[in-house]
Amino acid sequence: QVQLVESGGGLVQPGGSLRLSCAASGRTVSTYDMGWFRQAPGKEREFVAAISWGGGTTYYADSVKGRFTISRGYAKNTVYLQMNSLKPEDTAVYYCAESTVGAGTKPYEYDRWGQGTQVTVSS
Repeated sequence: QVQLVESGGGLVQPGGSLRLSCAASGRTVSTYDMGWFRQAPGKEREFVAAISWGGGTTYYADSVKGRFTISRGYAKNTVYLQMNSLKPEDTAVYYCAESTVGAGTKPYEYDRWGQGTQVTVSS
């Protein structure tokens, strides 16, 4: 059974960087669009970024545009989220997800989710 496994979260100071990874275990090549979402305590899960299966098309939430970059590994079964210039408001649990119908900005458009990784931005 395919599982999405995130890693790379942690505690970082404002202005710092982190790189999140999401690997699809049980699969060597992916043909699915992928996305990253985040959820802060007491808030709804929100879209962060998405990438097409081939890696040629990317989408970003306005709040992270210019600071975050989504990319895929060579075999396309790993997706990364490079996060720069982190702010305290970026603090959340970050989830990766895959979509069989085409990546969008809504959680219901995604079929499989990882367990999440905590990102905390604090001095």
